[in-house]
Amino acid sequence: MRAHRTALAALTTALVATGCAPVTADDVQGGPRPVGEVTMVVPFGAGGGSDIAGRAMAAGLTAADPTLSITVDNREGGQGAVGYSYFLGKRGSTHHLLATETSLLSLPAGIDVAFSHRDFTPIAKVGEDYTLLVARPGSPISSCADAVEQSKRRRVLAGISGALGPDAVVFTLMQRRAGADFDRVPYQSGSETMAAVLGGHVELASLNPSEVIGQLRSGRLTALCAFAPQRYHYPELAHIPTAAEQGVPVSFAQFRGVIAPGGLDPRARQYWIDLARRYAASPAYTDYVESEYLQPVTAFGDEFTAYLRDNQRLLADVVGR
Repeated sequence: MRAHRTALAALTTALVATGCAPVTADDVQGGPRPVGEVTMVVPFGAGGGSDIAGRAMAAGLTAADPTLSITVDNREGGQGAVGYSYFLGKRGSTHHLLATETSLLSLPAGIDVAFSHRDFTPIAKVGEDYTLLVARPGSPISSCADAVEQSKRRRVLAGISGALGPDAVVFTLMQRRAGADFDRVPYQSGSETMAAVLGGHVELASLNPSEVIGQLRSGRLTALCAFAPQRYHYPELAHIPTAAEQGVPVSFAQFRGVIAPGGLDPRARQYWIDLARRYAASPAYTDYVESEYLQPVTAFGDEFTAYLRDNQRLLADVVGR
């Protein structure tokens, strides 16, 4: 783990040296509000949950203000560090947004990077994404509580997407709060983690509902519990008990949201917040939330800032150096 963090820290240091050099007037378009073309940076590759969120928000914000044209720019690498480091160099720009999630908090908590949530302008949290603990049908592990108990007696391999992702957080919380002792196997993405549990390379994985719903429908995987404060209301997930129902007091959400660069004109900040509120009240927002099985928990501006501050404290305790 230490070697992994050291390598990732070195990578982000190099990125800051190259991708976050002082920007020129041609790079940054400041002012009271954006006009015309806007870039939505996604700090992960195409096809994942962050990419889906970025594209949904880009389309929804454009629909809320047709004078804008928002395109998506995927800048993957370093578990999100590449994209965030690039975005750090867009300070003051009204023409850049970033589709943010939990790595905004977990990266600064776990490794040396040149940014934290305080370097950016929080606009809106658009939803919360709780993971499911999944296993193959016929697994000797039949519940979340059973996973904890068996991990105390034998070696149980658990797949995780990166060392600092939300699934790594829930396994750490299971260890601290319930005494579990899993051997974690890191993969580059949720799809790789799912392939590992399907192939029997690991026994367990903690995956977002949208990542695994197809496998649950087909019966290739089964959900043992949800790391959520209450059961999902979606019919396909409503039967899945929470971890707390099984005596494992763990609940943790990956948030989905949007931020703007730091140093933003206050009028531009308010414009983006107002536009995000309009998007959150639209059918397009409802369609996105329901298609991804999110909890529609929103926060805007100062409220989102407070949410980030509070969750930074939790993650600093869980994954802190």
